[in-house]
Amino acid sequence: MAIFGNKRAAGAHDAAQDAAIEAVRLAAHPLDGGPDDYDALLDLVGNARFVLLGEATHGTHEFYAERARITRRLIEEKGFTAVAVEADWPDAWRVNRYVRGEGQDADGHAALGGFERFPSWMWRNTAVLDFVEWLRERNAKSGSPQAGFYGLDLYSMFTSIHEVVRYLEGVDPNAASEARKAYSCFDHYDRDSQQYGYATSFGMTPSCEQGVLDMLRELQGRARDYMQHGAADAGASAQDAFFYAQQNARLVKNAEQYYRTMFKGRISSWNLRDSHMAETLDAVARHLSQDGKPARIVVWEHNSHIGDARATEIGRQGEWTVGELARKAYGQDACLIGFTTYDGRVTAASEWDGEARHKHVRPALAGSYERLLHDTGIERFFLPLRDPGPVRDALMEERLERAIGVLYLPRTERQSHYFHAQLPRQFDAVIHIDRTRAVEPLDATSGWHSGEPPETYPEGL
Repeated sequence: MAIFGNKRAAGAHDAAQDAAIEAVRLAAHPLDGGPDDYDALLDLVGNARFVLLGEATHGTHEFYAERARITRRLIEEKGFTAVAVEADWPDAWRVNRYVRGEGQDADGHAALGGFERFPSWMWRNTAVLDFVEWLRERNAKSGSPQAGFYGLDLYSMFTSIHEVVRYLEGVDPNAASEARKAYSCFDHYDRDSQQYGYATSFGMTPSCEQGVLDMLRELQGRARDYMQHGAADAGASAQDAFFYAQQNARLVKNAEQYYRTMFKGRISSWNLRDSHMAETLDAVARHLSQDGKPARIVVWEHNSHIGDARATEIGRQGEWTVGELARKAYGQDACLIGFTTYDGRVTAASEWDGEARHKHVRPALAGSYERLLHDTGIERFFLPLRDPGPVRDALMEERLERAIGVLYLPRTERQSHYFHAQLPRQFDAVIHIDRTRAVEPLDATSGWHSGEPPETYPEGL
C-alpha cells in the first residue's frame, strides 16, 4: 500500500495547520439549505456591480445549484439584471430570448438546444434547465425588471459568422453579400476552427485576419442606420438585434486570432480567450446600463477564470484571468467567489470530445486547501476572506488547489489538476461543499449512467 511521505499527509497536523483549521471554523457560515444561507454573502456583495461565481469543476451539481440559489437572491433582492456564463454567445443568446419570452422555443429544454458542441452537458443539464425555467417565469411577472442570459466565450466562430450574415440579410442585403465575401476566406476549412488555426499559424495559408476586422468595423460604422431598422428576429428590439450581431462580429475577430495563437503556446491563447470574455462582459454591462443606472451582472465561470490569477503560480507564468481583469477594471465593484469540494462524483470526459462519464472524485491531496477545509468537519459553509483577520492570515500560506475542467484524469491527479495559490488573494470568499455529486446531463448516455468502476485509492488497482 502506498504511504505518503510526511506526517501531514498521514493525518497529523502541525500547530500552524491546527490554527488554520480553527480559524476557518470560527469564520465559517454553515449552509443548511435555509432561506438565510447566503445573508453573509449578500452583505459581502454590498453595492458591487459584478459578482463572479466560480466552480472547482465543470461537472458538479451543487456548484450549479448553489450558484442558481445565490443568483436568484441577487436578482430579486439586489436588482441584478443579467447572468453571463462561460458559454458561446449565440447559444446563450437563444436562451436569453427564451427567458425574455421571445423566440420560437416551446420550453427551456428546447432553448438549451443550441449547446451542441463538446461539452454540451456543461449547459445542457438539469440544474441549468431548472434555473432557466425559473428565470423565464420570474421575467414574465408583471412589473419585474427582466434579467437576461448571456454567453462570454469565443468558440462559436462559424456559428457567429452565420449569425452576422443572417442579421445583415434582414437589414442590408448588399452588406450581407459583402460579408459573405469577407468570410469566404474560411470556406476551405470545413467549419473546423482548429484546422484553420494550424494552417495559418504555420504559414501554410494566408490568415483571414484583415477581412474579419474590416467586417467588424463596417458593422460598427453603420450602427445608427441599422438600429433604425426593424430587428432581424421577431420580438427583439432593433437595439438588441444589432448588439447581438455586433458581438458575433467581434467574436469572429477574436476567435480568428485565438485559433491562430493556440498552436504557439497555452498562455497566449488563454489570455486571448479571457480577454475576450472580459471584453464581452463589459459590452453587456454597457448595453444593459440605462438612464444613468449601471447594470449589475452575475458571472458563472470556472474558478480558474473568475479567480485572480495574480494569486496563483499560473499567474506568475504570465497568465491572466477574467477575475483579475475585472478587479483591475472595476475594483471593489467586482466580487469574486470561488467554490471547492473534497470528494464525491463529477461529470467529465477522459479525452477531448469524449463521452461524458460519471466519475469518482478522489479525496483532496494533503497540503491542499480542499483538505484543510474538509478537516474543519463542517459539511457546507460560506467563508469570507476579503477583510483582514485571523482566517485571512491563516490561509495566506500558499497551498495546493484543485481544478477539474471538462476532463478529469485521476491517475495523474497531482500533475493534471493541482496548482499552488493563495486563496485569500485569489477570491473574496469561498463556498465549500465537502462531498458533491455529478451534474446530470439532459442527454445522458449509457456511458454516463454506467459510470466508472470503483477504484482502490490511491493505487487505482
